[in-house]
Amino acid sequence: MRLTKSTDIALRIAMRLAVLDDASGSGDAPTTREVASAVEVPYTHAAKVVSRLQHLGAVEARRGRGGGLTLTTAGRTGSLGRLVRELEGVGDVVGCEDDPPCPLRGGCRLRGALHAAQEAFFASLDPLSIDDLVETPTGPLLLSLSPRPADS
Repeated sequence: MRLTKSTDIALRIAMRLAVLDDASGSGDAPTTREVASAVEVPYTHAAKVVSRLQHLGAVEARRGRGGGLTLTTAGRTGSLGRLVRELEGVGDVVGCEDDPPCPLRGGCRLRGALHAAQEAFFASLDPLSIDDLVETPTGPLLLSLSPRPADS
């Protein structure tokens, strides 16, 4: 199974926010632009993903002076499997109903087998959280990432 680019970006952003929350005693929350730069994704993609994470209750975004991004408790400790399911959306692994539809769709067992495999993939992520993902050695590596210098 392959995750969408948006899900990949969302998980990297959540992981980065988790380690910054742990390391920052100053209360300086990073901006979307800073996080996008540090995890090396385009700002426009990061902004869409942050909006989705905010809608799912995983990230809090505050505007203006003293604003920035923070990972919520649900985003930090909630089920990784649930988060990935929400980010990926519900759908078949294969396009049995595409145009034109697959001629085997009336009696094929592949669709069911692939659905079971997809659910097993998600189920293996269920006991994990973002906090689990940022334990050593990942957390220190994430902290070492610095935003790229602004393009001049």
